Amino acid sequence: MGTAYKTVMMKPQDNVAVALSNIPKGTVIQVQCWDWSVTVKLVSDIEFGHKFAVRAIPAGGDVIKYGEVIGAAVTEIAVGEHVHVHNVEGKRGRGDRMGHAN
Repeated sequence: MGTAYKTVMMKPQDNVAVALSNIPKGTVIQVQCWDWSVTVKLVSDIEFGHKFAVRAIPAGGDVIKYGEVIGAAVTEIAVGEHVHVHNVEGKRGRGDRMGHAN
């Protein structure tokens, strides 16, 4: 069950985990965080250092990694789906959202 693949999930409230190697689509892996565990079937190829959802994230919902909100889902993200710039928008440092006229 994907035991050869390692992942990182730091906080139980996280809704994403990070792949520590390339993991192919269709792989079923067990993600463990403290006393919480979930079995995830990847619906996308996940590259080393990239995130995948361990819980469903609704459109507009917070993406939480290492206990911190890192962005918002721009579309619904299914369990096992790649979480990256194609479906997440950052919430910090958006100068275009500060009300400044250009």
